[in-house]
Amino acid sequence: MNKNSIIGFVLIGVILFGFSWYQSRQFKKQAEYQAQLDSVARVEMLAQMAADSVRKANLPAAENSVADMPAAKNVIYKDAGLEAAASKEASFCTLANDRIEVVFTSRGAQPYSVKLKDYRTYDSTDLYLIRPEMSDFGISVYAGENINTKDFVFDIAEVTDTTVVMRLPFAAGGYLEQKYSLDADSYMVQNELSFVGMGSVIPRNVSMFDIDWNVIIPRLEKGYKNEMQYSKVDYRFPDDNKVNEVSRGRNGEKRLDARVSWFAFQQQFFSAIMRAKNDFSSADLKLNFYDIDDPQRNLMACSAKLRSDLNVNSEKVTVPFEFYFGPNHYRTLKSYDQKYEKIIPLGGWLVGWISRIVIIPCFNFLGSFISNYGIVILLMTLLIKLVISPLTIKSYMSSAKMNVIKPEVDKLNEKYPKQEDAMKKQQAMMDLYKRAGISPMGGCLPMLLQFPILFAMFRFFPASIELRQQKFLWADDLSAYDSILDLPFNIPLYGDHISLFALLMAISMFVYSKMTSSQMSNDPNMAGMKFMSVWMMPVMMLFICNNLSSGLSYYYLLSNLITMFQTWVIRRFVVDEKKIHAQLAASAGKPVTKSKWQKRLEEAQKMQQQMAKEQSRKRR
Repeated sequence: MNKNSIIGFVLIGVILFGFSWYQSRQFKKQAEYQAQLDSVARVEMLAQMAADSVRKANLPAAENSVADMPAAKNVIYKDAGLEAAASKEASFCTLANDRIEVVFTSRGAQPYSVKLKDYRTYDSTDLYLIRPEMSDFGISVYAGENINTKDFVFDIAEVTDTTVVMRLPFAAGGYLEQKYSLDADSYMVQNELSFVGMGSVIPRNVSMFDIDWNVIIPRLEKGYKNEMQYSKVDYRFPDDNKVNEVSRGRNGEKRLDARVSWFAFQQQFFSAIMRAKNDFSSADLKLNFYDIDDPQRNLMACSAKLRSDLNVNSEKVTVPFEFYFGPNHYRTLKSYDQKYEKIIPLGGWLVGWISRIVIIPCFNFLGSFISNYGIVILLMTLLIKLVISPLTIKSYMSSAKMNVIKPEVDKLNEKYPKQEDAMKKQQAMMDLYKRAGISPMGGCLPMLLQFPILFAMFRFFPASIELRQQKFLWADDLSAYDSILDLPFNIPLYGDHISLFALLMAISMFVYSKMTSSQMSNDPNMAGMKFMSVWMMPVMMLFICNNLSSGLSYYYLLSNLITMFQTWVIRRFVVDEKKIHAQLAASAGKPVTKSKWQKRLEEAQKMQQQMAKEQSRKRR
């Protein structure tokens, strides 16, 4: 390796280290600032709760209860019915099936908590997508005065196994009604917001009402960084075939002054989705992540401020919504026919198409009769390798032939050592490849065609809920990193643990690179490429995969091992070195039939040489 290459790699290392150090400082500053904001918010909340407690203590008909949601603000309402509802004591009711349990509070007639029965958190506790008191949902409308439903306690009008109906009556006439329904074996809660007999309360010129929903999503997975990286807020415009993101793995905010069909507060494997069947007229979506050291183990604070159309022109006006509280399972989300499944990050159009058409059906088919997902990944890897074997065999054949003619290539490098002879050397190389029956693109093109599949697998494994908490060998969760040793310190860009699957994958990548590097030319210009493929790439992949899904590292390990075996078989039993050498000897001294592309290349080289000569003459 020459001096310039060494200096270049040293500079790259310094830049990577400096960037990591800078990012760590920025992250720490942001965490300190966020902690200050959280502290201020907590103080303000406690002060407000204290003021509410004093107000309630002065009301003889009101009694405090630890189960109450935070009380309404100290406001006197014109409507006597609202004034009474503001000071009442809240109560709770539950809708449940075999999949979820949703608790509702009469204060604001809103969801109070959501538990998913089929799943557990990483530490084997009940999985609450929304923990008690971590959701704040309110409807704001002008009804002779500005009101927000979360400030009032509704009357529970009806409770059945599948339905809850709550009403907020007005003394001036009419009432607001919230109806929630949950079918058996479903994650979908149907919601109907009704304005009944409100024509005398809501002015005719009021054409909108607002929805304000704030949710704190807890941490549910093993690795904070991986969970954070795949958590985000999504939204979809009506009749749009794609789903948009506000942000992924970082704080973000988006103002949408257009109609919106639905939005999703998406954790890595679970989501809370709200859809307006008649669309929202506008939306303001926001996402803020908590620090990794948050004592309550909260992941992110999600906020949606929405506006919806209202036309009180009849005795009862109903605005339908629906809530999805459930897993990011592709087939489950797709079954609702609202493009919900597109919140799963499967990549761009080509990579996503491969995932949806090839990877997911194959994975689901194997998983339907094999319970061990480590075996499923093994079989799927073998199946993928078998399907693309025509491409890989062609690539390996070309590489093996290159290895056979390597001595001839080295002779050409010795014959043309000077930079000004680069054109002659390239032309001689092309002639050599032609006489040996080697296509210059024969080794590269098939490998390039395999890259979309590699990227599809890179996207699929971290987002596949089927791998969540699935054990295999020493890994206790194939959707998260595996650790054979927890370090007492954090290595920038690497982490605070050692993933054995990632380490084995990097070693296999190093071994395979050593196998293939033997066929590379001894040309000094190739030294940097050799160093990159043999040393830098395995180390980079080790750092990248150490915190990613262990299932992904396991797949890459299997893929490397199978590739090495295929390469060995082709070199040992398929490629006939004697035949290639005989072919070179027979064609020695004979004119080589050149392709149109090679002829054009030679013409371009001659023109370039002439231009170089003319420039050198002018300089003289």
